Amino acid sequence: MSNYKVKDIALADEGKLKIEWAESRMPVLMELRKKYSETKPLKGMRISGCLHVTKETAVLVKTLRTAGAEVCWSGCNPLSTQDDVAAALASEGISIYAWHGQSVEEFYWCIDKTLEIKPTLTLDDGADLIFRVHNKKPELAEGILGGTEETTTGVHRLRAMAEAEKLLYPIIAVNDAETKWDFDNVYGTGQSSIDGILRATSILIAGKNFVVAGYGHCGRGTAMRARGMGAQVIVTEVDPISALKATLEGFRVMTMDEAAEVGDVFITATGMKDVIKKRHFEKMKDGAIICNTGHYDCELNLDELKELSESSREIRPNNEEFKLKDGKRIYLLAKGRLVNLAAAEGHPSEVMDMSFANQFMALIYLAREGKNLERGVYDVSHDQDEEIAAIKLSTMGIKIDSLTEEQKAYEKDFSAGT
Repeated sequence: MSNYKVKDIALADEGKLKIEWAESRMPVLMELRKKYSETKPLKGMRISGCLHVTKETAVLVKTLRTAGAEVCWSGCNPLSTQDDVAAALASEGISIYAWHGQSVEEFYWCIDKTLEIKPTLTLDDGADLIFRVHNKKPELAEGILGGTEETTTGVHRLRAMAEAEKLLYPIIAVNDAETKWDFDNVYGTGQSSIDGILRATSILIAGKNFVVAGYGHCGRGTAMRARGMGAQVIVTEVDPISALKATLEGFRVMTMDEAAEVGDVFITATGMKDVIKKRHFEKMKDGAIICNTGHYDCELNLDELKELSESSREIRPNNEEFKLKDGKRIYLLAKGRLVNLAAAEGHPSEVMDMSFANQFMALIYLAREGKNLERGVYDVSHDQDEEIAAIKLSTMGIKIDSLTEEQKAYEKDFSAGT
């Protein structure tokens, strides 16, 4: 039997070209691949990975293998796998179980296949693999030195598990690294979400009332990019501090009940369920567009949308028209899944370069130190953050100043006054 299951292995050559392009745009990870190709700090490690199968992820997977690891992979969302990339990895001997358009049952089957290698390390995006170990295969945890988590929703849930003393092995919150969430979440999500909306609709963004639910890093990036394209941006929030930030950064802030009546395009970025539900759908304009860029599809209550509708049809790829019983039409993009990955290609390679460099370095650290760590959620070290930022700047041809010894002494001199 083969050690992979993908949509069509014949797509491998197309995927390889995409991976080559991503490698040319990810100089930090390529520099780290070169650096660790001889010492192989991951030799003997077995890594089960559950992360969107994109060309950027493929660069990470190949880097992990170059550093000595045995890798087995699945996608972390039923609609985010790029089938040609999955085929390319399979053709190069990577154990991978991923294809676009999975059922929920197939999704978890793929995760279970990756766990057959009895991992020593895990890499996750959304924590589905970690939850699978804890809930279905807890006996594997004893052999796992540690894991990493890529996204905000997963980190929140894992911190809750740690507080409840339910976590079975240490996790590094890669998402919370400055060189991850201040860049990938903001600039990556902003650009790729707009990209997904445009591919699915081809609408003119300029002049539209563009409603962003949630003003965290992902929502902020999306709001910035929509405004940059001429939209009138409205932000909805439940957190007063985030709402105040959005207000002082020039966005209109209101409740979703208010926004539902005036919005043309709605995008959720909260990590919370039922952000847009029945009463909001009922208030929307004819022709309103709804989508989600959060990890799970529960932010839009699609069951209630279906209850309100008399018919639905796919009007173009990743764009489903729901005709409500009152005659209005609402357009759902990418079935409520991550619009930037299900309807587009995900974040640009240049910004994923730093995120995946953090993943790579965190796994090297866990391979070395995981056995000495308590069960909990750990932050990426500031030294690692600075190292990755410095490499990125260097690859961009940018130089920065450095403090003199005298300035360093002054920084710590509490006796200095006015």
